[in-house]
Amino acid sequence: MQVPKQAPFRFALDLRSGVPVYRQIIDQVMGGIAASSLSPGDQLPTVRQLAVDLAINPNTVIRAYRELELLGVLDTQQGTGTFIARQKTPRPSAERARRLSQLVQEFAARCGAEGFSLDDVLEALEDLRPESNKKRRT
Repeated sequence: MQVPKQAPFRFALDLRSGVPVYRQIIDQVMGGIAASSLSPGDQLPTVRQLAVDLAINPNTVIRAYRELELLGVLDTQQGTGTFIARQKTPRPSAERARRLSQLVQEFAARCGAEGFSLDDVLEALEDLRPESNKKRRT
């Protein structure tokens, strides 16, 4: 019995999000790794192929891949391709703080657009905490 092959990782852009395209690529690779959709050794599309697939400038893909290489997330082998690095490297704390801030801002903006107040959002988030960790609201 053969193990079914996992579908290849797919990139998708949201051009209305306000997030730069190169940043979306970086975030999707990082998210794919966190969700185990991408594993060490997995090959990513070539710069040219991803640029064609997403209908963007190849320089944008180069920028994203280069940043991911600097973070130790990708390993590019000339003539072979670009792969998820085998060595798992923790995200630098400044990068984590930047990403959390970005996610919170996006989330708050979407909630505000739906008519929810910050207090509504905070209350809903507090409800997600396990009972043992909940703070008493006064």
